[in-house]
Amino acid sequence: MSTHPASPVGILGLGAYVPERVMTNEDWGRLVDTTDAWIRERTGIARRRFAAAGETTVDMAEVAARRALADAGLTPQDLDEIVVATDTPEVYIPDTSAFLQHRLGAREVPAYDLAGSGCAGFLQAVDVAFSRARETPRRVLVVAVELLSRLMNWQDRATCVLFGDAAGAAVVGPAPGGVEGGVEGGGPRGGRVIEKLAAVAGTDGRHTGILTLETGGTRRPFSLEAAQQGLHKDIVMDGRAVFREAVTRMTAASREVLRRAGVAVADLALVVPHQANARILKAVAQQLDLPADKLFSNVEDYGNTGSASVPLALVQAREEGRIREGDLVLLTAFGAGFHWGAMLLRF
Repeated sequence: MSTHPASPVGILGLGAYVPERVMTNEDWGRLVDTTDAWIRERTGIARRRFAAAGETTVDMAEVAARRALADAGLTPQDLDEIVVATDTPEVYIPDTSAFLQHRLGAREVPAYDLAGSGCAGFLQAVDVAFSRARETPRRVLVVAVELLSRLMNWQDRATCVLFGDAAGAAVVGPAPGGVEGGVEGGGPRGGRVIEKLAAVAGTDGRHTGILTLETGGTRRPFSLEAAQQGLHKDIVMDGRAVFREAVTRMTAASREVLRRAGVAVADLALVVPHQANARILKAVAQQLDLPADKLFSNVEDYGNTGSASVPLALVQAREEGRIREGDLVLLTAFGAGFHWGAMLLRF
């Protein structure tokens, strides 16, 4: 048991990054049998960002991380721990966090990846970061990054049009001055921290086969034959089942986190869900009886960026003035596994 006194812990800074290359629906129409109207009707997506040819997962993670640190008024030397949530690692071994720790020039702090959680990865990692930051006063960098354009099958029109590349980051730690010898004035927008009021998460492993990429693991090892068949990019997705489960789980998690915090939907300033597709977002809002103007969506511009979608949307919402001091903001996400979660923040 820690002998350190408890310190108020919050999100000290946020950052995000999207690559420059824009891939439009019209671009996809020149590569596979699809149209802008077909994609928009089913997903609400118009365009997405793809990494440049020489750009890798850690390249994107570094930019988002440095922006989150700058927002917190901190430097890499102030970090005590690093967590990376990704399903598209820099290499198979070691984890991407090791590359990021070195790239940032951080101290020799614990660094590890949280992989396989799909689109729920950021919320899971932030929840872990809060528990770590409370155990002993420490500042934890969380980065969610996905370079999905390298993972997907560019010939499968059912999945290739859905995804985009992006990275989002948060620094979690004690309030400014809470760490002995720490940097005064840390925290987004001039020293204020974002408070976590409640969080929930869950997993239902019965549905592992509904959204999966099997080749490359021990069940279906990578081989020349598998590569020739394109199985290493064979993302299996039962769209109807994913839709049903995503709406059910994100709605239930949202209600539970509000119940735990003693907050009503009407008290929320904004809901920032995982940006899977517009139909899922609309269904979740309807289930929660949430007014349309309280649902934040950027899926039209960025597509589904996996674990990076929630922090990317959160950063954009704040930059656009959709979040103000004192606002209650609900985050919710759902991903392969199935994993899901929700978190209530006060800015």
